[in-house]
Amino acid sequence: MILNYKEFKAYLDTLTYRPKLMLHSCCAPCSSHVLFLLKDYFEITIFYSNDNIYPYEEYERRLKEEIRFCKEIDSTLQVIFDPYNEDDFNTTISGMEHLGEKTKRCYACYKLRLEKTARKAKELGYEYFTTTLSISPYKNSEWINEIGRKLENIYQIKYLYSNFKKEEGYKHSIALSKAYDLYRQDYCGCKYSKEEQERRNEKGKEN
Repeated sequence: MILNYKEFKAYLDTLTYRPKLMLHSCCAPCSSHVLFLLKDYFEITIFYSNDNIYPYEEYERRLKEEIRFCKEIDSTLQVIFDPYNEDDFNTTISGMEHLGEKTKRCYACYKLRLEKTARKAKELGYEYFTTTLSISPYKNSEWINEIGRKLENIYQIKYLYSNFKKEEGYKHSIALSKAYDLYRQDYCGCKYSKEEQERRNEKGKEN
């Protein structure tokens, strides 16, 4: 079991071939650094599964930007996605809607998306699955890895440890976003994070 980023980096160098990796992505900017970090070690497929994103137009915009970015960096890089199902997200976070970010609401959202990724990876015969979510300084990497390890045991498919904000990964994703002119949203994705960001923006204007 990989317990930290140092062990993760050392593990990459032990790979003797490029295993198939299902990489869950929430958006092109978050996937940018991760793809550049992992593409020489894994045969990657992007899995865009984000029922949390609100509104649907935002979901579509992020998906189209993901597809455009992947085509630009590697024409063979495949992006697959499952149908948008807002009901899945709403059911998952029922009763936790207004807890705020970095709470049980986010934990449940991570689990929803990671579990769909694990299922898809297992269904399609991939060896590994992981997510780009940990690149964000606003995401709890310990929670993400805890969920990933649990799903590894449930679905019997390897989870690749992730804390992609390490080694200035988030900073690199910002640089890549500028280089590829990627759309960067100013909220995590869900209706509630959007409302929370809007309140912060309003408060900032008052101060």
